[in-house]
Amino acid sequence: MPYSIWLKAVSIAAAATLAAAPAANAASEPERAAGANAAAAVTLYYDDSRAGGWEVAIAAGVALWNANVDNVRLVEAAPGAPAEIQIVATSGWPQATLGPVRPGGRSRVELGSQAVAQGYDKVRIAAHEIGHNLGLPDTKPGPCSQLMSGSSPGTACRNAVPNAAEQARVESAYAPRAASRAPADGRVMVDAP
Repeated sequence: MPYSIWLKAVSIAAAATLAAAPAANAASEPERAAGANAAAAVTLYYDDSRAGGWEVAIAAGVALWNANVDNVRLVEAAPGAPAEIQIVATSGWPQATLGPVRPGGRSRVELGSQAVAQGYDKVRIAAHEIGHNLGLPDTKPGPCSQLMSGSSPGTACRNAVPNAAEQARVESAYAPRAASRAPADGRVMVDAP
């Protein structure tokens, strides 16, 4: 098995283990309610088959979104299956389609190596670009505590967790009553400094 595929499998297994850890304990009433909400979550599939070298960062970014929002779930599409989010590796600056993408829709994330070459964190880049697909615009300039501040806090910033306001905005975009709202914006957000 090639190392990159093994590493991706290990990363996904670790994310799944961390996500399932609370299930080992008896579920309290709030946990059961949260589980019911997760069952009603919008599921979006992503295809990272053309994102060679980014698999670990994508798995980590997806795990962070899945751990921090309830109304939408990101799931890796089976090989050859349709996916709402297409993730590709490029040589330019990272960029993504501004969502929120809906089931059956199409959006794109380009994970640009130019940002990595300048010292930006791959997990932050992946989580940030996925955030665009989920409907979040850039908040530049902004502090490191804002995932959507992108490159503005500089290369020392490694935060890849959406803050409470970013989480709330995604939750609102994927709330059951929001399902009939307009589809993705379609603009492309380029994250060059």
